[in-house]
Amino acid sequence: MIVMLDTSHNLDQAESEIGYSVEELFTPLTRRAPKRPQSHFAIDNGAFSKQGFCPRKFRNLIERHKDRISLCRFVVVPDVVFSARRTLEVFEHWRHELPRWKLAFVAQDGQENLPIPFEHIDCLFIGGSTRWKESDAALACVRAARACEKWVHIGRINEENRFEGFEKLNADSCDGTGIGQYSWMREQIRERNSPHRLFPTSDLVSVDFQNVT
Repeated sequence: MIVMLDTSHNLDQAESEIGYSVEELFTPLTRRAPKRPQSHFAIDNGAFSKQGFCPRKFRNLIERHKDRISLCRFVVVPDVVFSARRTLEVFEHWRHELPRWKLAFVAQDGQENLPIPFEHIDCLFIGGSTRWKESDAALACVRAARACEKWVHIGRINEENRFEGFEKLNADSCDGTGIGQYSWMREQIRERNSPHRLFPTSDLVSVDFQNVT
C-alpha cells in the first residue's frame, strides 16, 4: 500500500520510518512545493479541515500542478464531510470542471444507500466518520470498487490496526495527518507486528479485519 503524505519531512526518511513507499499528497491547506517533481502524486481538496473547502484555493492548486497531470494518480473531487447524499450532488457539479484529471469520489456516511458514480471516476476514496470507515458498509464499498477495477484510497489512517485492516483489503493507497507529521506514528505502523511495540492496537468498531482475505 502506498502512503500519501502532505508533509514537510524528508520523504526518504518517512519511507524508512514507515516501511512503505511514500508519495506526495498536495492540499489547498499547505501549498507545499513538490519534493519529487518527477514522481507520482495526488491532490486532495481540503474539505476535512477546520477551514473547510475553499473553491478558489482548490482551483489554484489544480492550476499549479496542471503541467504534471500525467503523474497525478487522482484528484479528490470536492465533498461534503459525513454526508453521502450531499457529496454526490457536489461531485456532479465539480466533475465537469476537471475533465482531464483522474477523479476520486469520496464515500461518506450513508453511501451504502446511494450509488457510487463508478463510470465517472478512477478512484474510490473512503472518507466519512471513523465509525463509518470501519463499518461493514465501507467494506462493501471497497469490495465494489475492487470489482469495478478502481483505485482504492483510504483517508485518515493514523493507527496501525486500521492500516493493517485496509491493507488486507488490498487498498492501493492511504493518507493520514498524523503519519505525515509524526515519526513515531510511522514507526508504530512499521513495528505493528513486533512483540515489543509500545502502543497496542484497539478493536475496530464493526469490521472484523482479522478474518478478511
